[in-house]
Amino acid sequence: MSRQNKFIDRRQFLKIAGVGVSVAASSLLGGEPAQAAVIEDIEPDSPNTALQRLLAGNQRFVQQKLEHPHQSQTRLHEVATAQHPFATLLSCADSRVPAEILFDLGIGDLFDVRIAGNIVTAEALGSLEYAAVMLGTPLIMVLGHERCGAVTAAVKGKPLPGQISSFAKAIEPAITTLSSANAQLNNKSNSKSEDDLVENAVVANVRYQVKKLEQSDLLMQLVREGKLQIVGGRYDLDTGEVAIVT
Repeated sequence: MSRQNKFIDRRQFLKIAGVGVSVAASSLLGGEPAQAAVIEDIEPDSPNTALQRLLAGNQRFVQQKLEHPHQSQTRLHEVATAQHPFATLLSCADSRVPAEILFDLGIGDLFDVRIAGNIVTAEALGSLEYAAVMLGTPLIMVLGHERCGAVTAAVKGKPLPGQISSFAKAIEPAITTLSSANAQLNNKSNSKSEDDLVENAVVANVRYQVKKLEQSDLLMQLVREGKLQIVGGRYDLDTGEVAIVT
């Protein structure tokens, strides 16, 4: 199936979902899906192929066998008027987690949504839906990371100024299953126990945010049709490796 045919399918899908295609296509992020379909009529990645492509890039990064693909002036011009990212990331805004670098990718490869704690807000969800429905991206990865400050704040539960507390509150439901361990931590001073609790909470948060994505009718329709896969990953700050945790 060509990208142009896939775009027609998405138009029909959006009509069923009650979304105005002409408005969505022209206004969301300045995208022009119809034009993109004409520019590049190629077979898109399958969800599994996209995942393997993503992980292969991460292994190149870990092993320092970098290829630096799609970072030339030619690539810049190729995607100047249309985008066809093969994967979408909901990742943390942490400066140590730059997606294109740790997956050894380049311009136009990833649709990257970054927010502290890799949490699913309404705006983040809308961005992910746009990538999947309008751009046909076959893979969404929710990517958490080791020693995440947002998760640490949620675990400690201390007051935070301004809107900083908002992302901690969004993570709190993910760590309710860890409450017994938290109680034990409060009864003894043990930095290693605190580190373990935070790391467990990082994974729990990734899984929780993936579950929140399952509340999207748009995304789940694509999953049922085999056009989209949603996974969770954890990035190790020490080794640079991404592990699948869902």
